[in-house]
Amino acid sequence: MTKQYNEEQLKQLVNLANSRLGTEVIYVTDDWFAEANRMLSPDEPVWKEGVYDDNGKWMDGWESRRKREAGYDHAVVKLGVAGNIKAVDIDTRYFTGNYPPSASLEACFIENGDPTSETEWTEILPAVNLQGDSHHIHSIVDKFADQPWTHLRLNIFPDGGVARLRVYGVPFKDWSNQSADQLVDLAAALNGGRALACNNQHFGHMSNIIQPGKGINMGDGWETARRRTPGNDWVILALGHAGSIEEILIDTHHFKGNYPDKCSIQAAYVTGGTDDQIETQSLYWEELLPPQKMQPNQEHNYKAEVKNLGPVTHVKINVFPDGGISRVRLMGKVSG
Repeated sequence: MTKQYNEEQLKQLVNLANSRLGTEVIYVTDDWFAEANRMLSPDEPVWKEGVYDDNGKWMDGWESRRKREAGYDHAVVKLGVAGNIKAVDIDTRYFTGNYPPSASLEACFIENGDPTSETEWTEILPAVNLQGDSHHIHSIVDKFADQPWTHLRLNIFPDGGVARLRVYGVPFKDWSNQSADQLVDLAAALNGGRALACNNQHFGHMSNIIQPGKGINMGDGWETARRRTPGNDWVILALGHAGSIEEILIDTHHFKGNYPDKCSIQAAYVTGGTDDQIETQSLYWEELLPPQKMQPNQEHNYKAEVKNLGPVTHVKINVFPDGGISRVRLMGKVSG
């Protein structure tokens, strides 16, 4: 069986091919016109009219030369974090007369190191037809979507350009080696955390707040539109593993005239339902962090203020009345 994902469901998954997670191209047969790592950029591709370099027209993506012999081009991608791949998007935007007619995707799992000539690859996406200047979203069959992968091989037949490779899935972490006494960021994308829902993300996507490192600018956080009606804005996160949260960091880095006035957090141990139903389930979750006054461009650390709710699986971050936050860290101990 193969689950089909709509646009909203894809937003609940993590783009494992995001260079911000440490994903990189470690081998490519040819990238004469456009360097292969460009296709892993988290930003949307752009067109630069009239811009050329020594090798030809500048393109925002990976582009190989016109092949004059048998064979095809491919790029080996090392994921920044191993993951279960649910769907992929082979994006050819702005590639019109130079896109590949078809492409396929292979994967492997290597606990330590990188692929060699002896590595056995599994075809998780058979060759699919491509069109120019288009998204090509394909779900991965369940038997491949439910196992983790560390490396991908994108094959393009026979040559051409790909603007972006998006690999939607759930990060994989072997929690069996995690000490029950050690604090870990349970919400981090690298630990399997996911942003599931929010009421508004006009200026910045909700998943940014669980990305690694400091935010690079306001666009690298979650920011809502200016609220003109009563109420408050919110975002719901699924933790990578159930655990008891003991320390919380909420960072408003870069948000100076548009930070929230206050914030609070609710939490719950969710045992039923689906991701699509999480908004309704969150209505009466318990308070994990009471409302706290926020400051601009600052890390806010909470420990004594955090209530002991025991193990939880999901949190709802409320901002009053609106505004932007850069990062959220939920430090806790895993539960069985």
